[in-house]
Amino acid sequence: MGYLLLAGAIAAEVAGTTAMKYSDGFSRLGPSLLTAFGYLVSFALLAQTLRTLSVGTAYAIWSGVGTAAIATIGVAFMGEGMTVTKAAGIALIIVGVVVLNLGGAH
Repeated sequence: MGYLLLAGAIAAEVAGTTAMKYSDGFSRLGPSLLTAFGYLVSFALLAQTLRTLSVGTAYAIWSGVGTAAIATIGVAFMGEGMTVTKAAGIALIIVGVVVLNLGGAH
């Protein structure tokens, strides 16, 4: 159940960060409210996740997967460029999350 809550926390954080891009510096009400709601839900789910997962593991996965997802969304949907450095960074994040989970992060 912890990993399901963590997945929800990641999805909410990614949604909130994506909405922030469209908030135009919090000058547009709709995207600004979606940003606040996304982060509120994300932190609430992350707090519930910490009941069953260690804080180091949960936070590393939450921030790493969220960062990789946002970078991918930026490239795929927002016209950001993909460089070798950015691709390597995303790959390292994914490898780090896998190593955390294989290395007894339960």
